[in-house]
Amino acid sequence: MKGLVLEAKWEPKSDYKLISWEKKTGKAITGNSVWRNPRLRIKEVPKPKVSAKEVLIKVKACGVCGSDMHFYETDKENYVMYPGLTKFPCIIGHEFSGEVVETGKEVKDFKAGDMVCAEEMIWCGECKPCRDGYPNQCENLEEIGFTINGAFAEYIAIGAKYCWKIEALVSRYKSKDLAYEAAATVEPNCVAYNGMFECAGGFKPGGYVVVYGAGPIGLSSIALAKASGAAKVIAFEVSKGRRRLAKKMGADFVFDPRALEKRGSSPSIEVRKLTSNFGADLQVEAAGAPTKTIPQMEESMAIGGKIVQIGRAAERVPMYLENFQVKKAKVFGAQGHSGYGTFPNVIRLIAAGQIDPLKMITAHYSLDKAVDAIAQSTRREDGKIIVKM
Repeated sequence: MKGLVLEAKWEPKSDYKLISWEKKTGKAITGNSVWRNPRLRIKEVPKPKVSAKEVLIKVKACGVCGSDMHFYETDKENYVMYPGLTKFPCIIGHEFSGEVVETGKEVKDFKAGDMVCAEEMIWCGECKPCRDGYPNQCENLEEIGFTINGAFAEYIAIGAKYCWKIEALVSRYKSKDLAYEAAATVEPNCVAYNGMFECAGGFKPGGYVVVYGAGPIGLSSIALAKASGAAKVIAFEVSKGRRRLAKKMGADFVFDPRALEKRGSSPSIEVRKLTSNFGADLQVEAAGAPTKTIPQMEESMAIGGKIVQIGRAAERVPMYLENFQVKKAKVFGAQGHSGYGTFPNVIRLIAAGQIDPLKMITAHYSLDKAVDAIAQSTRREDGKIIVKM
């Protein structure tokens, strides 16, 4: 079968000290510090075989994520830009949907013909974090498309316990093809949902929500905020195309922070104006630029306000903790999407028409053109780019 394989050279930067676990497993905790000279290409690879507890899925659609873009882009020393857990070579791609075509002998909840999407976080269920109810912090974590083969391929084998049925989306869209496309966005929507509601605890209906960055995670955050009763959703994004998408997904106000600066304003000033100086109840960092966004968020927090960091960036951020003490405010970190009923809840929201992720899909590519799809994403004008198999 065909798959989009990322190959890179294991060459740790001179100032990066590998730990024994990295040496033993061949996994890099901080990918940007280890993997050099990446190469992406479509290759013929063996069709996966299912184990007793796995299902074989014929992939129908797979979305391009910012992490895929960060595998394609490199720094000045030609290291991948992605800062997280990685092991190469690997078929990349993790936001996918497809049809079950084979099941392992111990699988009971799925059968051939089922339409599914799946989690990307392959948690073990046995380590202490998993047993304590923190699957996204699994000590034995694997990630499809990062450390094990992913879904920019014709087929993928994955544990049945990570899969979720999506037939309800056919009723919503009256089309299997559209249902598969919508289902390929469930994973990024779940990332936003996990950050906003599970990690940060959400907001009361009528609250003011601010989203920094209107890439796919930011767009999902906007839609979820509006569906959850936000009185105003305010977004900041430098890309003109993504500002238009932010409005389509439900943002009430969208600004280019660079234009604000030119006229002597700033995101925090605009948030204060639009909230009658109360400030933001929940703010989402989905831009991956916390050194720029967090100071603005700090200036515009409501009393009891919350900030959730979802965008990835290997940076330290200046914060004046006195502001957080005085306002009883909080900062939350968020990784992943597994557990807590997140996947079924997002699927239900889409099926009920409360959020419509098809609005943020802006381009389609075939698997043979998957590298071109990722290259287009580096323009940072699109919402979600979908590769169809």
